[in-house]
Formats: sequence, C-alpha cells, structure tokens
Amino acid sequence: MEQLDTLFQNNRAWAEAIKAEDPEFFEKLAKQQSPEYLWIGCADSRVPANEIVGLLPGELFVHRNIANCVVHTDLNCLSVIHYAIEILKIKHIIVCGHYGCGGVQAALQNQQYGLADHWVRNIRDVYYNNRKKLDGITDDKERVDRLCEINVKQQVANVCHIPVVQNAWASGQSLAVHGWIYSIQDGLLRNITSVVDSLEDVPDHYRVTEA
Repeated sequence: MEQLDTLFQNNRAWAEAIKAEDPEFFEKLAKQQSPEYLWIGCADSRVPANEIVGLLPGELFVHRNIANCVVHTDLNCLSVIHYAIEILKIKHIIVCGHYGCGGVQAALQNQQYGLADHWVRNIRDVYYNNRKKLDGITDDKERVDRLCEINVKQQVANVCHIPVVQNAWASGQSLAVHGWIYSIQDGLLRNITSVVDSLEDVPDHYRVTEA
C-alpha cells in the first residue's frame, strides 16, 4: 500500500521552515492554545481556513462540515462551539461560506446523493424559506451564489440561537458573531452580515434564559 511519502516530506519541510523562523514555535504551541477566533467553514478542500486569513496553528479554532451548517441537533458542532466559548474564551465566531459550494448546489437539485441527503436537507430548508427571491434569478451560477450568501446568514442566526452563545452575552463575555463568504476565484473574503454581539440583536422568539 502506498505510504503517501510525499505528504511526510512536505510535513518535514513545513516544520523545518517554521522552526527556522521561530526555533521555539512548537515548544510554545505544545503548552497551550489560546485562539481568539472560532471558524465554522465548509469542508471543501479549496477553502483552507488558516491560510485564507494568514494565521498560524494555535491562532484559529476550526470546525468544518458540508456547507458550513450550524444545526441544532449536531452535537459535534455544538460541542465545538461550547468548548470554544466556555474553555477557550474565544472572542469571535466566524461563519464562512464560499461561492460555488457543492452542498448548496446539491440543495437546488431534485436528486439523491446518498447519506449526504440528510445533511443537505438543512440547506434545502434555507432554499425553501427563500424560494421566492431565489426562483426569480434565471442564471444558475448566480442563483447558487445567492443561496450561498443566504445560507451563511441563516447559519449566523443559528449560532446566535444557541444557549451557550446567549449565556456568554448575558454574563458579559465579549463575543461577536460574523458572517463571511469566500471567493475561490479571487481568493478574497467578503463580509456579508452585520456583527452580532449582544442578546438584543436576537429576535425575542429565539431568546432563551439560562436554567
């Protein structure tokens, strides 16, 4: 079986380059992680979180899944958010989608994709709730990209509906939620939502109190 030697060679070269710049980098990194940012992004291989924002290991806490979804039944994502807020005390949650997202495209198709259908269903709901504005777009690429933007906005809202997020605000913890989108075609990020940083920014219906 192929041992992927090229990847090990790349790893050694990367580690040597880091140590050449800062000989104590890995020693300091091993002691703790203290990122200020949680990145919730898409699993797409063309969207590497740290590289996009120019941050080193230890500076960005990352969770990725298909189409950067925050689902209230996803214990994986919810656990990451809880740990980031309660233990790491991160100050910013960034939900970052990208144009041309395959998960978003799948949500616009009337076909099955296997197990992924259960996940894509979350994005289908986003489409269905915004179908009037989206069905008026005749260009397929433009429709996908618009749904990519709308999906980010919905996931930002979903983050803000989570109790641990609202509890942080209620306790006075500094925490801001951002919605960004990335263009693979030019490598640039775009801010597409207002910053949400207090319970007052959450609709009354979604506000919950700590038990």
